[in-house]
Amino acid sequence: MQTRAAVLRDPKGCFGIEQLTLDDPAPDEVVVEIAGAGFCHTDLLPRVAPIVMPIVCGHEGAGIVRATGADVTDIAVGDHVVMSFDFCGDCRNCVSGHPSYCSSFFPRNMSGTRLDGSTNAKDAVGKAVSARWFGQSSFADYAVVAARNVVRVGAELPLELLGALGCGFQTGAGAVLNSLSVQRGTSIAVFGAGAVGLAAVMAARIADADTIVAVDLNPDRLELATRYGATHVIDGAADDLGKQLHAVTGGADYAFDTTGVPKVIGTAIDALHSLGVCGLVGVQRGELRINPMQLATGKTVMGIVEGDSVPRQFIPELIDYWRRGEFPFDELITKFPLADIAAAERAMHSGKVVKAVLIP
Repeated sequence: MQTRAAVLRDPKGCFGIEQLTLDDPAPDEVVVEIAGAGFCHTDLLPRVAPIVMPIVCGHEGAGIVRATGADVTDIAVGDHVVMSFDFCGDCRNCVSGHPSYCSSFFPRNMSGTRLDGSTNAKDAVGKAVSARWFGQSSFADYAVVAARNVVRVGAELPLELLGALGCGFQTGAGAVLNSLSVQRGTSIAVFGAGAVGLAAVMAARIADADTIVAVDLNPDRLELATRYGATHVIDGAADDLGKQLHAVTGGADYAFDTTGVPKVIGTAIDALHSLGVCGLVGVQRGELRINPMQLATGKTVMGIVEGDSVPRQFIPELIDYWRRGEFPFDELITKFPLADIAAAERAMHSGKVVKAVLIP
């Protein structure tokens, strides 16, 4: 089938809108007509990592199922769905309820191709285009995805916004509620108040944490953090950042870093009380060195992928929180037409928007 898609051909170039040909769905796949796709910093990794180009990015898509493979029985044509990350469903971690730690997570999600290196898309002259980014490549009108990776949602919901729950917001909220299991009455320091960090702040409020500290360099983001649940905010450039954190928390029970900056991560670990836990997400920006004394009192440093979420369970939970007014992720979204993807990227880099969503 034919689809329009935003294709990146040069790491230093712009996404260009092209017509592609997609393969028919395999027996275990579905075709989704995209209603909206979130734009995340992860979608810019092909600019800095050795990923096969040309590529269609997009890993926070939502839309309507238009066709199903012969073996698909749990998803039907016409279903409204959110697409999340790819996983095998068969390895030890998948079977035990931790699909974001699938043994083949990285080649399935961050290569842009199938496990065998092939793809399911060709350009106008018949050349292969990588179109399996996080199993979906949703910067397009249509995507062909594994049925296990889609989550059915109610037809009455604002479908074009829901794709943003498939990764970034899921990661932030899941880190707090699933990975760290933040408890009532405890304290947490969140470093970075972007989409992931603000989702973590909202989730900490849902968990009824007593002290929720947001740290960022952008005063507008700190204001948002206050609006969505932070009890305290601190300028990340403050010379006495560590002292301020300890003054507020007495040593935090939890810390959560979304920046990937090694120096910030060190500050997050230092901010913990003994037996505290620090969760890390995102791509680390350089080598992380931890002084053994930072862990000597029983502190834990935990790597987190996708908030340790089972999408078919957790995304409906997030929607329920949203219905109750406890997780207003939609207020952080700014829509852009797919054709204006360059403007969306600029707005994201500048911090003008928290979460850009592309509408085909």
